[in-house]
Amino acid sequence: MKPTPQDLAAIAEHTLQHYDAHADAFWAGTRDHDVSQNISALLSAIESEPPFTILDFGCGPGRDLKTFADLGHTAVGLDGAARFVEMARAYSGCAVWQQDFLALDLPADHFDGVFANAALFHVPCEALPRVLCELFATLKPGGVLFSSNPRGHNEEGWHDDRYGTFHDLAAWRRYMNAAGFIELTHYYRPAGKPRAEQPWLASVWRRPAA
Repeated sequence: MKPTPQDLAAIAEHTLQHYDAHADAFWAGTRDHDVSQNISALLSAIESEPPFTILDFGCGPGRDLKTFADLGHTAVGLDGAARFVEMARAYSGCAVWQQDFLALDLPADHFDGVFANAALFHVPCEALPRVLCELFATLKPGGVLFSSNPRGHNEEGWHDDRYGTFHDLAAWRRYMNAAGFIELTHYYRPAGKPRAEQPWLASVWRRPAA
């Protein structure tokens, strides 16, 4: 059954409540994760001159946001969980916007890159086309979006009080192409493992320059 707007709002609220309640444990468990491959994949695909303006979409407590800032870029975080926003501001020193993924208010043609690491899989399939179009619009022409999502067989639903969607590559390509993005590359993580031990699908996409 197609979810109603009320259903989608409840999904977002319940997922954000989970992250607010477990923010400290989440930070302890993820702060040392090495996502340098993903950061490099985004930055190396941006064709404008640095420093870049980067949106860390779903920035959590600010680990990657601080990395972008330390590299000299203008980094802005975005997260829907109030506790994460507070933590990210304190840790990174960057501007952090508190916005629900399903109720975005983003400037047009503003960012050189959007870094969506372990974030977009929380968007229900019903809302995903709209969210991707909003991310497309906030990029400058020629800008780049990086995404990394846990891969699956296009199932969606609740997992430990968090809502998730688990796309395969073909389905993810359909969503991204429908939003207007051009694929640059994709890969599976963690690197160097057999495919069965690579649960993450990473991909890099460009908004056409014209």
